Amino acid sequence: MKQVLIVDDIKGWRDYNSNIVDEIFNGEVEITTADCAKDAYDILLTQKPFDIIITDMQMEEDFTPKLAGEWLIEQIKTFNRYMNTKVVIISASYNARHIAETLGVDCIPKSTALKCISAYREILEQV
Repeated sequence: MKQVLIVDDIKGWRDYNSNIVDEIFNGEVEITTADCAKDAYDILLTQKPFDIIITDMQMEEDFTPKLAGEWLIEQIKTFNRYMNTKVVIISASYNARHIAETLGVDCIPKSTALKCISAYREILEQV
């Protein structure tokens, strides 16, 4: 069973991403959610490793000039147990693709996520 962490400050997006991930993996998935980068980081410290982490970029503003999601991904990269974890940015941030490329993770703009579930499939079915 796949372990997935979904991080977004908007409940609607957490639910939307959860539903799509559940559909892609035919219910063979355990989904944990967090509404901010700080809570997600605490979960990463205390829970079993995740196979997939999906995060928004723009959440709490505690990490300026970085975006909260950018900070979170940088933290994920410091954990040995997350070396093989698929990390996906799903964000409306104008520079999300650039951040994803810089950090070596995948990205789906929220505008694409809303209308193209195949974008999720292309990335997540590789896991």
